[in-house]
Amino acid sequence: MTLAPITDDALANLRHGFFTRKGGASSGIYASLNCGIGSADQSEIVAINRERVASHMGVDPDWLVGVYQVHSPDVVAVTGPLTTLPKADGIVTATPGVALCTLTADCQPVLFADAQARVIGAAHAGWKGALSGVLENTIDAMVALGADRARISAVIGPSISQSAYEVGPEFMDAFLTEDDANSRFFANGAGDRLHFDLPAYGLHRLRGAGIGHASWTRHCTYADPARFFSYRRSTHANDADYGRMIASIVLD
Repeated sequence: MTLAPITDDALANLRHGFFTRKGGASSGIYASLNCGIGSADQSEIVAINRERVASHMGVDPDWLVGVYQVHSPDVVAVTGPLTTLPKADGIVTATPGVALCTLTADCQPVLFADAQARVIGAAHAGWKGALSGVLENTIDAMVALGADRARISAVIGPSISQSAYEVGPEFMDAFLTEDDANSRFFANGAGDRLHFDLPAYGLHRLRGAGIGHASWTRHCTYADPARFFSYRRSTHANDADYGRMIASIVLD
C-alpha cells in the first residue's frame, strides 16, 4: 500500500504532506501508518512507518524532525536532527533538508511557509496550544528567521470537526475568559453539552496574526476512520490506545 498524503495548493512550492493512516506497517488499532513514538505500538514498526514518511519527503529518517509535544505555546528553531526532543508544540527552520513534522489524532496539524524567504514551520495546535498562542508564536519564530509575516501561508490539516467535538460548559469558560466573542465557536448540543469548532478557532487565530493566507483542508479526523486516526473516536470505542498521524514540510 502506498502513502496517501494530503497536500494543499497554498504550499505547492514546497514538498509537504498531511499523511493519512494509510501506507504503513502497523496492525490492529494502529493500522497502518502510525507514526506516534509515544504510542504503545511496537517501536520498530513505528520506526519503519517514519522511514517511509522520510523517504516520501526525500530525507534520511534522522532529518524528519519533531518535538516532544505537550500542548504548550512553546516553539523551537532547529537547523538539523535533534538528539533530545525539546518539550514544545511548534518548530521552525530555514535550513534546507530539515523535514519538520508534527503528530496529531484530532488536534490541528498546521504547516507554515514563506516560500520566498525559505522559512517553514509546523505546529501541533490542540485547544490548549491554540488558546495559549502556539500559532502566533510559530509565526513570530518564523519572522525571527527572516520570514515576512504578510507572505506566510498556513494550512490546517485533518482535525476534529465541530459536529464531533462535544465539550462541557467549563471548557467554553476558558475561551470566554480570553474573549467573550469566542462564544461564536460554540454551538448548543444536548443538555448542557456544547460543540466546539477547533478549526474555525485556529483560522481565527491565524488570520488575527496578520499572515497572508490561512486555510483548513476540511477533513474531519473523527468522521473518516478509514483515513484518519482519532483520539476521541478511539475513546468512544474503548480502544486501549490510538495511532498518530504525521504532517511534514521541507525546504529542498
